[in-house]
Amino acid sequence: MAHAENSDLPIISDLSEFDFNSGTFLEKLVFNHRAVVMALCALVTVVLGFFAVQIELKAGFEKTLPKAHEYVINYQENKEDLKGLGNNLRIVVAVEEGTIFTRENLKFLEEVNDAIFFIPGVDRNGMKSLFTPNTRWRVVTELGFEGGPVIPGNFDGSDASIAEVKRNILRAGVGGDLVANDEKSAAIIVPLLDKNPETGERLDYTELSDKLEDIRAKYTEGHDDRSIHIIGFAKLIGDLIDGLFSVMMFFAIAVVIATVLLYWYTRCLRSTVMVIACTLVAVVWQLGILTMLGYELDPFSILVPFLIFAIGVSHGAQKLNGVLQDIGRGTHRYIAARYTFRRLFLAGVTALLSDGVGFAVMMIIQIQVIQDLAVTASIGVLVLIFTNLILIPIVLSYTGVGKTCAERASHPPKSIEDMHILWRFLLQFTHRGPAAAAIGLSVVLAIVGIFVAMDLQIGDLDKGAPELRPDSRYNQDVAFMIENYSVSTDVFAVIIKTPPDGCIDHEGLSLANELEWRLRQVEGVEDVRGLNVRTREIMMGINEGFPKWQSLFRNQDTVNYAVSELVTLEYVDPACSIWPMLIYLADHKAATLERVVDALEQFNADWGDVEKIEFMGAAGSSGFEAATNIVVKKANREMLFYVYGAVTLLCLLTFRSIPGVICAVLPLMLTSILCEALMVWLGIGVKVATLPVIALGVGIGVDYALYVLTVILAKEKQGMDLTTAYYETLNFTGRVVALIGVTLAAGVITWVMSPIKFQADMGILLTFMFIWNMFGALILMPALACFLVKPKTENA
Repeated sequence: MAHAENSDLPIISDLSEFDFNSGTFLEKLVFNHRAVVMALCALVTVVLGFFAVQIELKAGFEKTLPKAHEYVINYQENKEDLKGLGNNLRIVVAVEEGTIFTRENLKFLEEVNDAIFFIPGVDRNGMKSLFTPNTRWRVVTELGFEGGPVIPGNFDGSDASIAEVKRNILRAGVGGDLVANDEKSAAIIVPLLDKNPETGERLDYTELSDKLEDIRAKYTEGHDDRSIHIIGFAKLIGDLIDGLFSVMMFFAIAVVIATVLLYWYTRCLRSTVMVIACTLVAVVWQLGILTMLGYELDPFSILVPFLIFAIGVSHGAQKLNGVLQDIGRGTHRYIAARYTFRRLFLAGVTALLSDGVGFAVMMIIQIQVIQDLAVTASIGVLVLIFTNLILIPIVLSYTGVGKTCAERASHPPKSIEDMHILWRFLLQFTHRGPAAAAIGLSVVLAIVGIFVAMDLQIGDLDKGAPELRPDSRYNQDVAFMIENYSVSTDVFAVIIKTPPDGCIDHEGLSLANELEWRLRQVEGVEDVRGLNVRTREIMMGINEGFPKWQSLFRNQDTVNYAVSELVTLEYVDPACSIWPMLIYLADHKAATLERVVDALEQFNADWGDVEKIEFMGAAGSSGFEAATNIVVKKANREMLFYVYGAVTLLCLLTFRSIPGVICAVLPLMLTSILCEALMVWLGIGVKVATLPVIALGVGIGVDYALYVLTVILAKEKQGMDLTTAYYETLNFTGRVVALIGVTLAAGVITWVMSPIKFQADMGILLTFMFIWNMFGALILMPALACFLVKPKTENA
């Protein structure tokens, strides 16, 4: 088969022979004024670069909550009366030798407690430890109730005072909660404010984490027998931000890999540098615009600049490939740049719009960190339209390509037999036998993938913080607390609301007892505490502590007395109308949270018609996670529906061919199915950190399809058979698709070495999707076209 040219555009080597008024309005506007465009781009780069260096890396507790979910709405409406159930830290002071109950060790605990007390952003009124006055004991004597702070005001560190403290701890029932079961450590509960009261700005978790680490270092360095363990959202985010500075290194590695592979393909240093530089300009523009709009990067969106760089390299390589092939055939570099712009601009815009849609649909998820990620990425995609679809061709119209590069491009294979064995292998899938085999294998993979993906879980599948490695300092601290304390750090709080003074209503307390009993039967629930439980304990106390009387009396005066003893404590608000039922869980795995939510919903379905009392979800760390899981589960399918709907529409507008749309979309769907199966196999749940990956894979994957299928359909429209059309496509855009697939995969696979586990997970999933989408575009898509797309002449 003789070689056919990649384009029917004439080869013009002399610029004076070119019609500068040819082409679209946009082409004429851009290239006939290219010096002005270059100057404007340079000016914009300087201005946005100034803002880009001011971008901040921050995080916020409220940003991670699904703000439209009823659980979060319920918490926000009542959070002033739900102290300690929002953004908390749990800090444990531990010793190796002896117990915490020595003069020196209690002094160590007190000093750490005081140091934490003065950290800006700490809700000092809500802090709780052995040394805070709100930790009190209470007992029943023949004279009635007696009580006081666990560590009295006259504590002097003597053996007698320590003995009294130990006795008060038993009376207060804080063993296993504020004091470890082995008595070698004690906990400090630290609620945090949303804003720093000294500055009025949102709490800076990086600064807070640094101050906590300073305290840890100050009181443990030089003391091998002492340790401080810290867990909570603020510390987790601080550790994530510390680890994410390694992202800068991975970004640099990705740039180097992209540069090396692009140079290997082109053998032209200056054009390679131009493409990489223009793509980095896109990242600068993106960060500058974000800063100007008041946005910031957080641990969940820090990877977006890399994705923008990856997408930009993909499009830039296609533009470079088009220019060098035209120059190789003898076309002047300026004309070659215009030809490439003319041929590929529509496909490039459609691909970028598809990428943008993949990002933009994440706005439907009412979680601010994901919405911010969607905005960040969408801005980056819009920027690429200017920097990679317009600026790169203009730059190449000035620089052209090197002589070696042009000579290699001027000698394309003259027939299929002259092609590399890999490209000859790909051409086999334009014949019915191999095409049918590829389609059949894809169907089998899809069926197996669907079967495996049925076990895909929503939320966390492991104990601790799945965002970090199991051996991270944070997860080691979590393990320490699980091992040494009875009270779980995973708390699901049901918000119980009544009219003012309604917390003493016997019917309401009885319903609370019923809910408590149901929850105790749920697998994964370790304990349940709340006003109803403490009321029963008070009633037992006023009856000489006899366990038989630990029940809810029907006598209203008795109930009134019992509750009145608790109103001033943390069990109920002063208005006697809002109180939390705390459900302590064995873990925060998705299955555990789902069982608790189901139990609460079933209870409300059975008893929700009682007007005097409401049992609302939810607060506490596990309550918020449960709400997030519910939102993510719903959004997971909705997001894919919208992504595929938009991609299908854009492909239809581009190809004007239903068979062409089917050829483009089915390989993407197979990749999505297999990606979900891979998540099951790797034990990765769908959550805030991983939810965007599948949408990103679809958006980026369609780029391959557009650059390959656009050329195939154009060639078949000229009357070529599928094999010839695909042969021409491989010589033009197909080889670059393979190059980009490998380049992107090589860039993200390095993420598996990251100390941040969710970044490593994203690296694995994106690598799989980049490679599999490449296979889909180069194997499955022509195989489908073999049966669906028929040659058609322009006059047909």
